[in-house]
Amino acid sequence: MSLPDSPTKPEPMATGTTLLQPRLTVGDGIALIVGIVVGVGIFETPVLVAMNLSTVSQVVLAWLLGGVLSLVGGLCFAELGAAYPHAGGVYHYLDRTFGSRLAFLFGWARMTIIQPGSIVLLAFVFGDYFSQLVPWGEYGSSLYAAVAVGLLTGCNVLGLTPGKWVQAGLSGAKVLGLLLVILAGLRGSVPTVVAAPQPTSINLGLAMVFVLFTYGGWSEAAYISAELRHVQRTMPRTLLGGIGLITGLYLLVNWVYLRGLGLAGVAQSQAVAADLLRQTLGDSGALLTSGIIAISALGAIQGTLITGARTNFALGQDFGFLGGLAIWNRRYNSPVGAFVGQGAICFALVGLATLTRKGFATMVDYTAPVFWLFMLLAGVALMGLRWREPERVRPFRVPLYPLIPLVFCATCGYLLYASLAYTGVGALVGVGVLAVGFPLSWLPKSS
Repeated sequence: MSLPDSPTKPEPMATGTTLLQPRLTVGDGIALIVGIVVGVGIFETPVLVAMNLSTVSQVVLAWLLGGVLSLVGGLCFAELGAAYPHAGGVYHYLDRTFGSRLAFLFGWARMTIIQPGSIVLLAFVFGDYFSQLVPWGEYGSSLYAAVAVGLLTGCNVLGLTPGKWVQAGLSGAKVLGLLLVILAGLRGSVPTVVAAPQPTSINLGLAMVFVLFTYGGWSEAAYISAELRHVQRTMPRTLLGGIGLITGLYLLVNWVYLRGLGLAGVAQSQAVAADLLRQTLGDSGALLTSGIIAISALGAIQGTLITGARTNFALGQDFGFLGGLAIWNRRYNSPVGAFVGQGAICFALVGLATLTRKGFATMVDYTAPVFWLFMLLAGVALMGLRWREPERVRPFRVPLYPLIPLVFCATCGYLLYASLAYTGVGALVGVGVLAVGFPLSWLPKSS
């Protein structure tokens, strides 16, 4: 079946024995993008953004800029996804443009840095907010993070069925948490906490690393584009609608944080949503919100564990020296090797985040340089594939080409620089782990 705007049929994306068809409407696409992007990071990153900026207007502009830059990135990935629909996503684009070694390096980074780093930072969100319910000493957040990773990994090792049951029980909590925060912030007049003034120096680069981390997920437009009806017309509407809604939501949430606690109060908070609810609704409101956010974080950890293990399993099948990841337990119908390997990396990262005493922020540091490096390479791949394959059917084309891809690459380059220049030891460790993958990329694939 041809896409309506295409003179010939583009390469389909195989998923088992079926092919993805353009069935999604604009509303479907907006709902998917909002569901993917809005996560539990919004309960942690506003503190880190406020710590690096000196005025409320700077905070608001940073979150607004984050929405605009996410739209730019989404447009680039939409063209890639429509022209090269493939389950491998970035892995496939890099393989097609630069070859298998760089594609392997992305797979290595996803296995050792991007996925486990995401799991552990979510575990620290759980730890920070669950510590509001049941304090567990100075290292309570780290202990709770390790417990969450261990229990959920064990659940998944026992098979997908209990994992799905846990996921179903945890879904939807993040939306309830956000609604509680917004309603509490809008409830009557909220006294501002008197706190020490913020420093006059700013670090916009580091602030934007945290802002764009919170907007993370727009790259999934690459997959949505393969299934949108009349993609050339509907993709811009989908991206504008989805990212516009997310930007509005993030601005509203930050406004209620700043309204209730003040800029300095937000910057000094350990659990900003709980502190806001404590001020407006008392201790019971803070405890309720902390519980909901902790449950939401568990749900996000569970989903990331499942997707990470499955991609690691595939990598283990392709490369003999990673064969341990491809161990499949027939009794539990589970990629046990992939889960155990992923869990071991996560425990090491919990230790790293504990040593730095920065928890969540250390994990953002750990993942950010590597993430933005590969986003930059994906932007280069977009322009390289346009040049190398001019006859390729592109159901969706980035408007204002090559300006928007160049803006995207410049943004990625700046954030790569910022995530190395302004972050801590976590970034250096992440780059070091990536470097280990370079010699491994020369090893042969399994026959």
